[in-house]
Amino acid sequence: MGFPRLVCAFLLAACCCCPRVAGVPGEAEQPAPELVEVEVGSTALLKCGLSQSQGNLSHVDWFSVHKEKRIPIFRVRQGQGQSEPGEYQHRLSLQDRGATLALTQVTPHDERIFLCQGKRPRSQEHRIQLRVYKAPEEPNIQVNALGIPVDSKEPEEVATCVGRNGYPIPQVIWYKNGRPLKEEKNRVHIQSSQTVESSGLYTLQSILKAQLVKEDKDAQFYCELNYRLPSGNHMKESREVTVPVFYPTEKVWLEVEPVGMLKEGDRVEIRCLADGNPPPHFSISKQNPSTREAEEETTNDNGVLVLEPAQKEHSGLYECQGLDLDTMISLPSEPQELLVNYVSDVRVSPAAPERQEGGSLTLTCEAESSQDLEFQWLREETGQVLERGPVLQLHDLKREAGGGYRCVASVPSIPGLNRTQLVNVAVFGPPWMAFKERKVWVKENMMLNLSCEASGHPRPTISWNVNGTASEQDQDPQRVLSTLNVLVTPELLETGVECTASNDLGKNTSVLFLELVNLTTLTPDSNTTTGLSTSTASPHTRANSTSTERKLPEPESQGVVIVAVIVCILVLAVLGAVLYFLYKKGKLPCGRSGKQEITLPPSRKSEFVVEVKSDKLPEEMGLLQGSSGDKRAPGDQGEKYIDLRH
Repeated sequence: MGFPRLVCAFLLAACCCCPRVAGVPGEAEQPAPELVEVEVGSTALLKCGLSQSQGNLSHVDWFSVHKEKRIPIFRVRQGQGQSEPGEYQHRLSLQDRGATLALTQVTPHDERIFLCQGKRPRSQEHRIQLRVYKAPEEPNIQVNALGIPVDSKEPEEVATCVGRNGYPIPQVIWYKNGRPLKEEKNRVHIQSSQTVESSGLYTLQSILKAQLVKEDKDAQFYCELNYRLPSGNHMKESREVTVPVFYPTEKVWLEVEPVGMLKEGDRVEIRCLADGNPPPHFSISKQNPSTREAEEETTNDNGVLVLEPAQKEHSGLYECQGLDLDTMISLPSEPQELLVNYVSDVRVSPAAPERQEGGSLTLTCEAESSQDLEFQWLREETGQVLERGPVLQLHDLKREAGGGYRCVASVPSIPGLNRTQLVNVAVFGPPWMAFKERKVWVKENMMLNLSCEASGHPRPTISWNVNGTASEQDQDPQRVLSTLNVLVTPELLETGVECTASNDLGKNTSVLFLELVNLTTLTPDSNTTTGLSTSTASPHTRANSTSTERKLPEPESQGVVIVAVIVCILVLAVLGAVLYFLYKKGKLPCGRSGKQEITLPPSRKSEFVVEVKSDKLPEEMGLLQGSSGDKRAPGDQGEKYIDLRH
């Protein structure tokens, strides 16, 4: 009887059901036990199936069946329960008026048969099968980080899946790219084992072994744990993993970045790629255009050839070699043509053109490129487009035509690919001055910087008529700026300063008048000096023509003070004239007191009188005295009363 019951217990644990076991011939067949399912840690309610009358439940004995042996665990007498000594002594209690025995803190060790028996013969016992469940923890998957070669003769370990603390033992299923894997001879093998913890829970370990191919390099593997709870069937999935797959190289090729048309100045990267894992050792070579031999190029630590900045000399045939360190087989790539588009240096002829006024000039621009070129001519000073094409013709040259002209050679199909060349056209003539005359506000005994600018061809030189520290600076091939540092003296204030520009064709002079600042009325900025920025006259003014005079802008405060003084003088003059006129006409008689009341009719005596007071000083009041030369008494304050009743 022992062996069949052990088999039954195993089947019950695995399949959650158990057929009735046939008894020994001659014994009554036992009915199937009542099934009770609970989770670990919860409370199991064991209901005695005897008659529910109080009499039948007043005397009940409870047993647990372990290894075919009945062990008393609880007894009920006169409706009062009492635990028997043993493992259940502190976890059992009566409920539902004695009809139910509650077992708390259920563990996997409690999965067994419990029975209750009344006072009557044994046929009155009731059997209960307790099933215990525990969901496993989330499965933990570890991939084989060392990788698997595709030429392995037998399945290699892909990954290991571990599910901890489950009950009963969960079922594991392996997946590749979402499809379940099954045992396959010499291809797929799943090896599982379990460990029983001291708590009675199981830890499951499953190892997937497989023979992989090159196409499995990106395959996603994961494991799934299937388990049951009282609420039904459940499952948990692990994360997806990818195992390194090693396979030999079959093809090597070159890749160039950026993609598209390249130009000089770009940063270009050339790298080798291969379809093997691990990739082979790469080397990059370029064909020598003279010898047609491949010459190895120097790459960086990552095996990338960097051309920065790219030049037209980098154009040519490039090839990659991939050496498989396992097989020591070298595989070449297909040669790839690299074209770095360029524009050569621009040449302008004539390179240093010179012409007389009224003459003509033809400028020609030339350049080479890997693509079709477009030319245009610009005026350097203004940026104005003068001509589209390689030839620029200038007729009836004037002095203003001298200066810079720029030729631009560009490739329309490749933005940013262009070269330029500047040429200076010289028109023969005597020096032209930036200004003819100029006034400079100065202070006596101050150090002053004076500037003088002239242009012409041949290039003029500038001299000064006073001693000082002079320096010259070329503004362009035909224009020069001279600066003089000098001390302001009374003699210099009287004579002024002259600068003279001269060349082989003549000379010209500019005059700078020095005006002394009146500190009592004018307060210009003490740092005011002459300079190029203050000379706004066109440098193209002829030397023998009248140049527009350009004065230094005076400080704003000077103008305000001058205007105020002029207005005050005019007001005083007008007021004096009016008062004098009134006095001569007898309309303004004045006594010694300086007061005069004009007699009015009695009807207007009540009208008010307006008093006019003057705040002028006595010496200024002289402007208001009559022509007879009358003098005021010393006590006269210059007050006047005008009676407005007339």
